[in-house]
Amino acid sequence: MILCYPGLHALMFYRVAHALWIRDWRLLGRFLSHVAKIFTGIEIHPGAKVGRRFFIDHGTGVVIGETAEVGDDVTLYQGVTLGGTALHAGKRHPTLEDGVIVGSGAQVLGPHVIGAGARIGANAVVLEDVPPGVTMVGIPAKMVLGRDKKKDSAFCAYGTPGDMPDPVVRTIEALRAEINTLKNRVDELENDPETTSDQAEKKLDVVSGGR
Repeated sequence: MILCYPGLHALMFYRVAHALWIRDWRLLGRFLSHVAKIFTGIEIHPGAKVGRRFFIDHGTGVVIGETAEVGDDVTLYQGVTLGGTALHAGKRHPTLEDGVIVGSGAQVLGPHVIGAGARIGANAVVLEDVPPGVTMVGIPAKMVLGRDKKKDSAFCAYGTPGDMPDPVVRTIEALRAEINTLKNRVDELENDPETTSDQAEKKLDVVSGGR
């Protein structure tokens, strides 16, 4: 690990650069972080706040902005960006609470809070606050799994659980169920001899919500 883990090397550089930064040795701290980026492919701004047992797996392409805050036991994979979406002074980058896992290629943009134990799936783009313990996927990221206390302590590689439901499939199944309901209602109306065509049309409008 000491010889071959760029995530560890980048964190070692960061600890020194951050110590310089908070003592107002801004140029030296920034230069040291630039050197670390050249050697490791990981850019951690010396102004960021990083907690204990922070782990960057593989690491290439990770970018952590100046006002980002990372809690304890957080895991990031390659290509992750904790970025800002504004140029004003103050808090511009996200806050990751304890135990968060962010999958490869994911982008967390803006001063949003990612709740403790949340999982951000690979290539997701997070543009809003994330509740604790949930799993987010997609562009923009949407919640696909709620909190499961039994799985809170289980490690989730790349922030993407193997039993995660497909949101596209769920949407298609919901549409199919609605279509089947409408078809059954139409059959009922067509087979009712006491229902005129005008009455059937009105009833069908009520069933379909006026669409």
